[in-house]
Amino acid sequence: MYESVKILDRIIIAPPMGAIYQRLGFRKKATQISDAARKETDRHIEEASSLIALKGLYLRLAVSGNDGQTIILEGGLSFSSAKLATFLGTSREAILMGATAGNAIMEAIREKTNRQEMTAAVVYDATASEMADAALDWITGFINRQIRREGKTMLERRFSAGYGDFALENQKLIYDALRMDQIGVAISERFLLIPEKSVTALSGIRPIL
Repeated sequence: MYESVKILDRIIIAPPMGAIYQRLGFRKKATQISDAARKETDRHIEEASSLIALKGLYLRLAVSGNDGQTIILEGGLSFSSAKLATFLGTSREAILMGATAGNAIMEAIREKTNRQEMTAAVVYDATASEMADAALDWITGFINRQIRREGKTMLERRFSAGYGDFALENQKLIYDALRMDQIGVAISERFLLIPEKSVTALSGIRPIL
């Protein structure tokens, strides 16, 4: 059996303003924005963040096999991906993690879109996307604090289903292992997470050098 999934049902982070503005297409020193437009954007970011209820979970598993093509994890979970195998390298443990921004923000995006309030809808969407990704950063930091006492740390990057040769179908395997229904997330027949602003990723654990 897998190690029990750890649920983080209340992740509190500030909106990552730089990342949100970058997702909206603004570039430092290259994009001009009026004070009025910035105030409006900041207001929409604040509104969106108030509707986002970040939750996450993670699972720590031993790597029992990595032949450069297939990774086998504790409990028999396996992934076929040369790129993932290379990414994990000599890691003897892997972390599966997931996070969601919740349903309320998606309902708000739909409402703004239906009302043709497109500026607000776009900013809400960007805020939800970046905060869901930032939740994975938060989870990574949380895990690192736990494993540092073991003389270990996580790899600096994450690997997600749908990247390179790591087919999107693998998201269902991650979803099932994490039992993401515990945080209100479902998965479609096309392996997309519902609500949309939900994410999964995989990383490795290595000794601190």
